[in-house]
Amino acid sequence: MKNYLAIFTGSAAGMDAWSAMDATQRQAKEQAGMAAWKAWAEKHQGSIVDQGAPLGKTKRISADGIADIRNAMAAYTVVRADSHEAAARLFEQHPHFTIFPGDGIEVMECLPLPGM
Repeated sequence: MKNYLAIFTGSAAGMDAWSAMDATQRQAKEQAGMAAWKAWAEKHQGSIVDQGAPLGKTKRISADGIADIRNAMAAYTVVRADSHEAAARLFEQHPHFTIFPGDGIEVMECLPLPGM
């Protein structure tokens, strides 16, 4: 079994549309989404290594210094699975993009550090 990092992605346009939604409708979707997310986590609890968390504002550090940037990353989770395909399948029909305004989830293997 290997660990896989899942990055939940979303766009500014998706968040703008979510924010523009009628407050009552948005609250109902939030409640349904959180219930669905909790059900997803319970179903896959044996595979979840780190439930993760939402991600906040981003700073990029490079040879040019530190800069505020915006990217598509919205949250993360770490799961354990037999294969990359099996890890990806854990997120099929996830509420991040079926209820919430997220646009996808990117899953990548967590590789060992060379020489460690």
